[in-house]
Amino acid sequence: MKTGLSIEAESWPIAGTFTISRGSKTQADVIVCTLTRDGVSGRGECVPYRRYGESLDSVRQQIEDARGAIEAGADHEELIDVMAPGAARNAVDCALWDLEAKRADKPVADLIWTGRTPRPVTTAVTVSLGTPKEMAAATRKLAGSPLIKVKLGGEGDAERIKAVCEAAGNARIILDANEAWRKDMVQDLMLVAAKHGVALIEQPLPAGADDYLRSIPHPVPICADESAHSEDDLWRLRELYDCINIKLDKAGGLTAGFAMRGIAHSLGFSVMVGCMVGTSLSMAPAVLLAQDAEYADLDGPLILAKDRPHGLRYSGGKAFPPKRRLWG
Repeated sequence: MKTGLSIEAESWPIAGTFTISRGSKTQADVIVCTLTRDGVSGRGECVPYRRYGESLDSVRQQIEDARGAIEAGADHEELIDVMAPGAARNAVDCALWDLEAKRADKPVADLIWTGRTPRPVTTAVTVSLGTPKEMAAATRKLAGSPLIKVKLGGEGDAERIKAVCEAAGNARIILDANEAWRKDMVQDLMLVAAKHGVALIEQPLPAGADDYLRSIPHPVPICADESAHSEDDLWRLRELYDCINIKLDKAGGLTAGFAMRGIAHSLGFSVMVGCMVGTSLSMAPAVLLAQDAEYADLDGPLILAKDRPHGLRYSGGKAFPPKRRLWG
């Protein structure tokens, strides 16, 4: 039976402005892939990311290039053979999981595990980059959250770290530099972070310049994000990082994400399951991947002005597994 394929681009306004070291954005641009077979449809969402050379047009074209295999009924492993890691494959792979679950009249979790019910996962909530005063005020509003992720920008970060940590109450803090630190500032800023009890520092140096991390102490564990795209990167990163941020839009889907998580744990990394800024349709499969991860950063829908109908439930600092009306 032929599988129908449709591809739609959507834009979702952000509540205010979301700022990281590379710039600001006011909307989340996503691609939604819908697969239909025997009158049943499954959906998957991806977020093209300019940092990795992706756009709405390029992702759409990658899916179109694989249309023949997809419509012929390619399974998850065949998708890995015909599509490269990245956002395009993520949308198709997650749509296929949703389609399979709906055709089997079972949740995706039952297709993955036997006798296991997914649990809510503690997720970081994000403080956007700004002045120390602005970021402290934003942090105070989130101080009841168990885990806060703080975007940094390089110069002035010592003051930002101090301000947010003093405003965070009992929350654990993850610092995310998004490649903005220089080698001459890394050690001093890590000591500031250690002094303030920071739990994790994410991608301090630019990808490709991170070999420096091999030669310096890690008073706070360091997590690879931009340096870690797929499982092929993990062996190279063993002596540089302590943790790996797996994003479905980098790995290329839930299938590849599970494989990457298994290899990362086997190599001694802890794992964060992260996200781009997207709707609950992007986060839903990631909640399943986060079941056995040490950290989750899945607050994308909370940054939007409005989420999809039947979106994920967020409560008490946790992201709850998706309802089947949304995905899976």
